[in-house]
Amino acid sequence: MVVTGIGAVSCAGSGADALWNALNLGTPPASRRVPSVETSHLGGPKELRRLDPFALYALLAADEAWRQSGLPDTCADGASIIATGIGGLQTVLEQTDVMREKGPQRVSPFMVPMMMPNAGAAAVSMRFGLRGPCETITTACAAGTHAVGYGARLVASGRCSVAVVGGAEAVITPISEAGFANMTALSKSGHSRPFDTNRDGFVMGEGAGVLVLEDFDHARARGATIYGEVAGAASTADAHHITAPDPEGRGALSCMELALADAELDPAQIDHINAHGTSTPLNDLAESIAIRTVFGDRSIPVTSVKGYLGHSLAAAGALEAVVSVLTLRDQSIPPTTGTTEIDPAIDLDVVLARPRPTNVRSVLSNSFGFGGHNGSVIFTQHQ
Repeated sequence: MVVTGIGAVSCAGSGADALWNALNLGTPPASRRVPSVETSHLGGPKELRRLDPFALYALLAADEAWRQSGLPDTCADGASIIATGIGGLQTVLEQTDVMREKGPQRVSPFMVPMMMPNAGAAAVSMRFGLRGPCETITTACAAGTHAVGYGARLVASGRCSVAVVGGAEAVITPISEAGFANMTALSKSGHSRPFDTNRDGFVMGEGAGVLVLEDFDHARARGATIYGEVAGAASTADAHHITAPDPEGRGALSCMELALADAELDPAQIDHINAHGTSTPLNDLAESIAIRTVFGDRSIPVTSVKGYLGHSLAAAGALEAVVSVLTLRDQSIPPTTGTTEIDPAIDLDVVLARPRPTNVRSVLSNSFGFGGHNGSVIFTQHQ
């Protein structure tokens, strides 16, 4: 199945190209929050106020991807697979304050449909008339990648001709930051430095990434522009710890191997890895061990866009899928922002300082989440 549409909203603003340009500049942003973006084309103020920010971001990214794909207004057998790790947390917190200050009778009647994790997938489905599977994956920080893999299988199986896939998150709030900080996951320095000697935790991000996946014959028949293919995907579990990765990277290792097998590719045929690379001491080391085990002594260019974006939980893998496709489009690997000195124990060819133009025919993108969830997806140039 092929990629015919790409959409993103992030701390770089609205649009996949805004994200791509910011990543290639390699300058850390002042904030990982999504700035004020234009949304009036999605509906009126009253309608948009009934969407939690995570669902609004999903809709914004999906609208860009759909318009880019050139598909008609509706697609009866289309799927909407939008992941989120937490859902409408901002709505929950706001309405909790309303109940505390004004009483239960003042709680919004829209609270439940705004807070539910499936609100993003539902909003996308309704906007584009997608009457196929409309589902939400909540496998923590692996969910965006799992959504891409699942949607690709729906198309490959013939169940759907089109699938709108991705992930969205908007949970930069005092309580979530406190929770992550108290479990020592957040950077005390406030810097995201994937694979760096001085990495000390991740920085929270937010946003959404969405791809339109399509059956090749369906795309060819309507003359669609094809940006790449989803060649293979896999999902595994560490079965180790609720938050810490397997220190030997066994779950990640098997996930990459299964994705390669699904794509019918050898490790030597992968030209670039878009790593999970959260900037936490344990995750980066475990991922590097898994990568070195799968790829041996081969020096394969690795990058982590979390140096720029921060870690946007379920949106992370979806945004990284967008970046992987853009890497194939432009034949250039963006640098890992914020990283200056690679940890000797990591021993990977991490792209630093500036973009690296190179011949990229295939990209492996990794995502790993709390609960021991692992996801890998492989994108290739369309042949």
